[in-house]
Amino acid sequence: MKRFYLLMIGVLCSIVLLAQQPKYIFYFIGDGMGVNAVTLTEMYMAELQGRIGIEPLCMTQFPYSGQLRTFSASHSITDSSAAGTCLASGKKTTNHMEGVTPDGSPAVSVAEKLKQEGWAVGVSTSVSINHATPGAFYAHVESRSDYYHIGQQLTQSNYDFFAGGTFINPNNKNNADDPNLYDMAEQEGYVIARGYADFLTKQDAPKMILLQPNEGLDKNKAGGGCLPRSFGRDEDALTLAQIVEAGIMSLSRNEKFFLMVEAGQIDMAAHSNDAATVIDDMLEMNKAVQVAYDFYLQHPDETLIVITADHETGGLTLGVGSSSLKLKLLQNQKVTSDTLNEHITNLCEQYGKRLKWEQVKQVLTQDFGFYAGIEITPEEDAALRKQFVIMQKGKDKSVKTLYSEIKQLSNAALKLINKKAKVGWITTSHTANPVPVFAVGVGAERFAGWHDNSEVAPTIHKLATGKVME
Repeated sequence: MKRFYLLMIGVLCSIVLLAQQPKYIFYFIGDGMGVNAVTLTEMYMAELQGRIGIEPLCMTQFPYSGQLRTFSASHSITDSSAAGTCLASGKKTTNHMEGVTPDGSPAVSVAEKLKQEGWAVGVSTSVSINHATPGAFYAHVESRSDYYHIGQQLTQSNYDFFAGGTFINPNNKNNADDPNLYDMAEQEGYVIARGYADFLTKQDAPKMILLQPNEGLDKNKAGGGCLPRSFGRDEDALTLAQIVEAGIMSLSRNEKFFLMVEAGQIDMAAHSNDAATVIDDMLEMNKAVQVAYDFYLQHPDETLIVITADHETGGLTLGVGSSSLKLKLLQNQKVTSDTLNEHITNLCEQYGKRLKWEQVKQVLTQDFGFYAGIEITPEEDAALRKQFVIMQKGKDKSVKTLYSEIKQLSNAALKLINKKAKVGWITTSHTANPVPVFAVGVGAERFAGWHDNSEVAPTIHKLATGKVME
């Protein structure tokens, strides 16, 4: 009789454990998203409503939150490949390494583990699909710059769904006879859709790669393409929210799925110290999170959503020399700092030495709202004019960050709009600042409090399978 009771207790415990295991997992990573990027966006939205305070993002209303430490195996300040590897596998590695431990051994990701367990798996991003963070979930190379072989491993992963801007370096520069990554993907059975409308006509494909149409790509320094930001994008441009919708449609044919979603352009904007564009990228991520949250509301007892970041970028500060913020002024910025620079560069090429200050001033008004929505003092006007004269004399020294290179005049305009809004930056690189984590759904309480970033993937795996991730 005693053995019978013990057996029944074991059965009941197993039933309870199974009931607590999620069937649908969303894992969001805001690349470069520190706590202040979240706060900046919420306070900006409140100022647009004419009040001091916050307008909560979807993620900050989740019932559980915490913070993650982000150092890598080699540096106090991680890069995206080491942080992505750790968030994907729970293994610390050396900066610049991708999906491997410091000795070169594979760091098997939670996505790979769940695929082996019979889950449908998707990996998606707003940047290139063989970039550092998405690559950490399927590839194992010693250099994050080995884009061709990262992409090659994507095609061989047998994952069910991929989405992003495009492939970086789709051709093998070391062997011209090797097939390009697009051909290789199709040879491995992937159907490639260009844009959301094209996806809808192909959504029944068993293996899908959803990409932005070529003509809508935003180029970056690494040579690949990103999803267009909301500044003036075409109506048919692919968005991160549409990627999540497509991922759900593709993956939910299976009874269990895992979808990683990277909002990768937050980092790029923060590297440029472009506060208005950080807000734009945060709001794009928020729309994508809302899609996943709406799905959670339909399946609250079966879904887990975890949101975090790989690292903080820029050392963003809210408040510079004043106890009042003026974030509302950032609504006057209608383009990214890179696009402003492009517009000024085009004027220089078109008019050369004939270019007049009034023409540049008109671009500053149209793009950043200077002299119209944003008052410019005589001293500020003189400082901008000085940079214009330097540019006209051919003595302009471009300002370089990781993903951009702009003229001194464009950089001066960017610094000025930040100053006006009372937003500060301490670096154009990453920092060791902790990053937020938000969670809702089955097992979400496990992510509350302070953690190391090596704990996230093993916790997700344990919740999903009841097994320790080795």
